[in-house]
Amino acid sequence: MSRGVLLIGSSSPIGQAIAGTFVQAGDRVVGVSLDGDADPHLVETLALDVSTQDGADAAVSRTVERLGSLDVLVLAAAVMAPAPAHAATADDWHRGITNTLHTAFFPARAALAVLPRGGSIVAVSSVNATLAAPSLPAYSAAKAGVEGLVRQLAFEYGPRGIRVNAVAPGMIGNQDLPMATEGYPLGRVGRPADVAQAVLYLAAADFVTGVVLPVDGGLSIASPAAYLRPDLRRRLLGD
Repeated sequence: MSRGVLLIGSSSPIGQAIAGTFVQAGDRVVGVSLDGDADPHLVETLALDVSTQDGADAAVSRTVERLGSLDVLVLAAAVMAPAPAHAATADDWHRGITNTLHTAFFPARAALAVLPRGGSIVAVSSVNATLAAPSLPAYSAAKAGVEGLVRQLAFEYGPRGIRVNAVAPGMIGNQDLPMATEGYPLGRVGRPADVAQAVLYLAAADFVTGVVLPVDGGLSIASPAAYLRPDLRRRLLGD
């Protein structure tokens, strides 16, 4: 049965892969993108600021109008403005939080009014919600907030039959960067399609809620000592 899907953050490479994967599965998708760039996979692309309640309400209303129902909400919008905390501006901080955390909360709150029993929310988080990396204070804090929001909504709205989950990608793209695969047990960084497949799974997994599924090639299970200390690397990996 075809589902009505609202995809927040549809213009990014991950968003485009998610749209294509859901459409291939037989679903109908409305996208939201600040730039409003059209995607042939989508029924419609909305140029709305969903970091506000008014924008989020408009996105949900238009989706129901175009598709007849909203069954799956995918939250994939984010902004990364790398800078260490001492150098980041107030605008850097507010932009990172607003465009990553607010763009998850307000659409989720709007969607909860119309999602049916069996409906699903899937957020795109990041390994940076739990693993520190240089110069990402706002992004890391916002993604940690997204994961906290996922657990809270899953707990509160589970009795209504609404499931809420997240995926946590590692590095996506950048296949050709030197040393890009360091720390990845599977020997490669991720592709947008890897994330999209995991989102599709969580949208359909009837007895899975409140989880954050790593989509990171094993990055989050690897000991950094094995990659940072040359003596350990030589001994353990035979380099």
